[in-house]
Amino acid sequence: MGNIFGNLLKSLIGKKEMRILMVGLDAAGKTTILYKLKLGEIVTTIPTIGFNVETVEYKNISFTVWDVGGQDKIRPLWRHYFQNTQGLIFVVDSNDRERVNEAREELMRMLAEDELRDAVLLVFANKQDLPNAMNAAEITDKLGLHSLRHRNWYIQATCATSGDGLYEGLDWLANQLKNKNHACDPLQSFSPKMEGNWASPTPPAWGAT
Repeated sequence: MGNIFGNLLKSLIGKKEMRILMVGLDAAGKTTILYKLKLGEIVTTIPTIGFNVETVEYKNISFTVWDVGGQDKIRPLWRHYFQNTQGLIFVVDSNDRERVNEAREELMRMLAEDELRDAVLLVFANKQDLPNAMNAAEITDKLGLHSLRHRNWYIQATCATSGDGLYEGLDWLANQLKNKNHACDPLQSFSPKMEGNWASPTPPAWGAT
């Protein structure tokens, strides 16, 4: 009964929830990103063997973010977190040119999973503060994002240690959630607004809907 009233209260005050899965190769900066968003500060991290999960409150949305370890031996475990995922954050070390093809393979393998067919994709091109980092356009090309069909995606250049770009990424996720709720609401079905009107402007090189 308490859950019923709690959910009703959330719907009345406009509170939304979104389940986010954050993955990527090891040392991409996933855990640093998670706690920068959660605490607003940098924490000392060690390689994540299992997972970290935190709730991040932003713009009246409660993001439940699952940060799953990226070491090659535990990547097969990622699929256990796919169910009910609404948004996928894929973190890339923009400075790691040697493993960007490996990152692409892992991303495409995940996107082929049926349980993620409706999940939107946000790519964080992380570590932009490093001098040899690939920019977002180059990461887009290396990951083959333009080849994706029937998938809403967006790429955001980020620096986890400074926080640059992180909230812009959450803005995009928030807009995607609003779009989906808007489309599912029968009271809004006759709205004159164009679908996607909530989304922030996205140049062709950066995202697709």
